[in-house]
Amino acid sequence: MSETVIGGRPDGTEHPDAYSRLGALMTRLHVHGMTTVLQRRSLIVINGKGDGEGDPAQPSDTLTCGPRGDDAGRLWFFSAWGNPIAEADDIVGAAVALTGKLRVS
Repeated sequence: MSETVIGGRPDGTEHPDAYSRLGALMTRLHVHGMTTVLQRRSLIVINGKGDGEGDPAQPSDTLTCGPRGDDAGRLWFFSAWGNPIAEADDIVGAAVALTGKLRVS
């Protein structure tokens, strides 16, 4: 059984490409009108528009980037709950998934 490692490597160190992949995703999310905060190990993504139904709440998620054990160790973006979002090479797909999840038009 493979272990899914989120946000880092099994030895506790960061993957050398994780920060740059989060930065690339941050740039793409700005195109979709998202507010982001890039941190050393994560990317906070906020839909500042609420849900469009009169709810002022601002849906958000905190993403990490790390190898996915059940996908030959390829880098993936993960939600705050550890759910895989998209492979880190698929910046556009990850942005589409997040904007849909956070209900951005």
